[in-house]
Amino acid sequence: MKKVFLFLSLCLLVASFANDAAAQQQKPRIGVAGIQIENSVFMPNRQPIVGRPLTLPDYLSPDSAMGQAATWLPSLMGRGGGRGPVTKESYDAFVNEALEIIKANMPYDAFWFYNHGACSVDGVADPEGEFMEKVRSVIGNDVLVTTTMDLHGNASWLVALNSDLITTYRKAPHDDSRESHRRGVVNLLDRLASGKGRPAYKAWVAVPVLVSGEWSSTRAEPAKSLYAMVPEVEAMPGVIDAGIWIGYVWGDDRRNQGVVMVYGDDKAQVEAGAKKLAQKFWDVRRQFTLEAPGHPLEKCLDLALASDKKPFFISDMGDNPGGGGSGEVTWTLARVLKRPELQSPNGKSLLYCSIPGSEMVEAARKAGVGGHAEGYVGAMTDNAYEPPVWLSGTVIYVSPAQDQNQASESPYRRRSDIAIIKTGSIYVVVGTSSPTPNLEGTGIDPREMDIVMVKQGYLVNQWYNMKADWVMALTRGGVDQDFKSIPYKNIVRPMFPLDPDMPDPELNVIFVPSAKHLYGR
Repeated sequence: MKKVFLFLSLCLLVASFANDAAAQQQKPRIGVAGIQIENSVFMPNRQPIVGRPLTLPDYLSPDSAMGQAATWLPSLMGRGGGRGPVTKESYDAFVNEALEIIKANMPYDAFWFYNHGACSVDGVADPEGEFMEKVRSVIGNDVLVTTTMDLHGNASWLVALNSDLITTYRKAPHDDSRESHRRGVVNLLDRLASGKGRPAYKAWVAVPVLVSGEWSSTRAEPAKSLYAMVPEVEAMPGVIDAGIWIGYVWGDDRRNQGVVMVYGDDKAQVEAGAKKLAQKFWDVRRQFTLEAPGHPLEKCLDLALASDKKPFFISDMGDNPGGGGSGEVTWTLARVLKRPELQSPNGKSLLYCSIPGSEMVEAARKAGVGGHAEGYVGAMTDNAYEPPVWLSGTVIYVSPAQDQNQASESPYRRRSDIAIIKTGSIYVVVGTSSPTPNLEGTGIDPREMDIVMVKQGYLVNQWYNMKADWVMALTRGGVDQDFKSIPYKNIVRPMFPLDPDMPDPELNVIFVPSAKHLYGR
């Protein structure tokens, strides 16, 4: 019923602006900015944050109902990879550049922060929250703000304070990412169209649980049932939206913890919904487990080599670039290459996805398909666990050389530059840190492999739907799953599971003021 009302409100909003030029002038002006980085703080290397012009999603295209409902004013999106904390200098430069664009596009009726929520910056405790606060200082506290986030981000107090509406994903893997961001925008447009503005109540509950996405996949219990409660709370009268943030386990600030948020116009319902979700989150804490069996690497290899199921998947969890790892740790690959069962070309086939190595790609290109190529791969910057690995073998595939225009494109848009090298019965994908490289046209079909090893935690659907069996390897890297060995210094303690016998917390529901109520105009 609520979604029908939102849709009708949106249609009325579009209709109210569609008839004459004067009305077109009255469309609400909505700014957009964000930071989309998830990066472990427990890595030796550093990276810059890169501000890219923000491209609006397809549901805001000029010919769509939502696109026509407002004048959209995008600024910058902060981008980066899982390659260690962002440098303070590049973060400051990004913030200043974004603020200049945001100032130039003023005034605003509303603003949308399109964030991930797990960016780590040297010397900055809450990068997204501080960015949002600085934007607020420019656009003013009267502006209605919506924030959309990843459930593995951190809904810090500062993020909560500077958001009038906030939403997060409800699935891991994130099959609902598009739907969740869109929900945040629909709620924003509805509050503008109805004239209701910011919700009266916004509840925030800290839940002292800190686990990874690998331990809280919504394809498995208890996260599956826990997140199934979110739409139930959203449907409560007087509630607009609700969310559970698992948080980011490889960060080290006070914001790194579980959080529940609920907001709406009925105080009692908002509070009840927040209490319900927070209590359930705490109650199931001991049930969180890996989605697939987790073992040391050698046992995972033993199981895969002994299995008659294919493809048998192994997750190289410790260096998952999709979860904030660098994607270049060679600790696992070095050990795979030494397995005697994989030394012969006629042994069980194993596809390893993947390891960076631009020099190796060039060597493969010079050798050509069928030729012999060799060189070092991986650990160019992230060498805390293992040095670069010497790879020597037959070139099975190498991508064509890129022309100058392709080479100058954003790394987030140009195609991957890869080579596939066979050594023994191992096929190593080189040249991209992506845990799901595009193998179309390479002549390699993962479905035909006996074993597929990927730098992931829980498998994305592409791999999940392909697997015949699956284990998760407890490997080394910047996103190590051995939480108790992580050298935390700044997170709030006690914290489960680091402190397994901690007393039950109070799980207090705190009503967050709006930025306007706290700061005034």
